[in-house]
Formats: sequence, structure tokens, C-alpha cells
Amino acid sequence: MQIICLGDSITDCNHLFEDFPLGNGYVQILSEMFRNQTPSFSISANTVRRSSSAVQLTDKSTGAIHFRNCGIDGFTVTRVLENIRQHRISLHHSPVVTLLIGINDIGLIIIRISLGAKDEAETASYISRTRMDSQKEQMMREFATHYNELLDLLTADARQVILMEPFIFPHPEEYETWIPYVHTMSDIIRQLSVRFRLPFLPLHNYFNKEATQSGFDAITTDGIHLTLYGHKLLAEKLFPLLQSIDNNP
Repeated sequence: MQIICLGDSITDCNHLFEDFPLGNGYVQILSEMFRNQTPSFSISANTVRRSSSAVQLTDKSTGAIHFRNCGIDGFTVTRVLENIRQHRISLHHSPVVTLLIGINDIGLIIIRISLGAKDEAETASYISRTRMDSQKEQMMREFATHYNELLDLLTADARQVILMEPFIFPHPEEYETWIPYVHTMSDIIRQLSVRFRLPFLPLHNYFNKEATQSGFDAITTDGIHLTLYGHKLLAEKLFPLLQSIDNNP
């Protein structure tokens, strides 16, 4: 079974520059969880190309599990879609795909709206708010369109696609304003998961509940990215979904 992890910096985790070819985040932890589950797994690693690295776990009785980290720092859904369209990421051999994307899209939306608000500083506030709301809705529609196109491509070849919800922490407080965008984006992804009959992994409320109990600094480094403990929590949520997929369909 080949497992391809798509995403941005949260998935990337410096996998091209670390000693671990899968990075230092949840993808690496997932491979360790599979290996610990079956101690007879042997492990081999290789850099597939500039945009991804891979680790293969092999066991005579259960077959091979081949992990590929294809997360790239700064990526949006459009950039992931472009990579798939240009065949920079191979989907041969019916892989299982995990997808965690969207927080950079929100960042771009907020930047564009903020720039628009500055340009309209002398405009009546009601008109300005109306235009900003319209702009937000338009960009969210574009996100939904690109995400839908990405799922069209992925589901054509993948054995399974697991959709993960973007998340944000109100720590620092400036990210409090991002939360409504995360909720809107979450609704979009959830609806697409129903349309494509794909599993959806909710993460925003889960992580924030954990953060209120353990402290935000225990879960996130900067309000967007995860600490090692946060990555461990993400891997523990994702692992059962991957484990339930037959390695030899």
C-alpha cells in the first residue's frame, strides 16, 4: 500500500532538509506507528524527488507500506492541484492519499481583503463591508472549485482519499479573526467529502479543546504550526483511518 500525504508546511515539516526523509511531523510519526504495530517490518528510505521523500516498510505477511511526504511549505489548494495536473506527483498503484490544505488559502484571502479595505479607507463603512463580504464569498467559491477539481483527479486513481480539516489557534490573539474563515472552509470540505463519499477528519475543535486543557504552547508553536506533541495528536487521529484500509485489496 502506498500512502501519499499532500499538504503545506504542516505536512512538509522540513522533510527535504531533515535526517528523517518523512520530516519531523505527523507523517514520520505515522510511519513509526505502523512499524511499531508490526515489529517485523523492515524499513528503507529514499528521496523520490525534490518535492517528496519516501519510506517503505516491508513485511512478508502483510506486504509493503510505502509512505511519501508530498507536503510543500506555503502550498495552497491551487498549488497542490497544479502539481497533480502536471504529474509531478504520481498516483500510480492506487495510493491512499491524505490531504491537509487550506490555511494558506485563508491567509491569502485575509491579505487580499485587508488590502482592499485600505484602498477603500474613505468609502462608507457599509459599502466597504459589503464589498469585503462579497470578495470573501468569491474567494471561498474559488477555493471550493479548486478543491473539487483536485478531488476529481485524486479519486480517479486513488484507492482512498482522507480529507483533513484545516485548523487555527487563537494564540496569538490575531488569529482569532481567522476562525470564521476556518469554519466556512470546513463546511466546504465537509460537503465535498459527502459528495465524493470520502472520510472527513475534523481537527479544529479537537485541537483547540486539547489546547485549552494542555496549554496552547503545548500544541502549537505559533498559532498555525504544531509542536511535536501536536503532531503526535494528529497522527493518533489519522492512524485508525489508515489502519482500516486493507493493505492487499
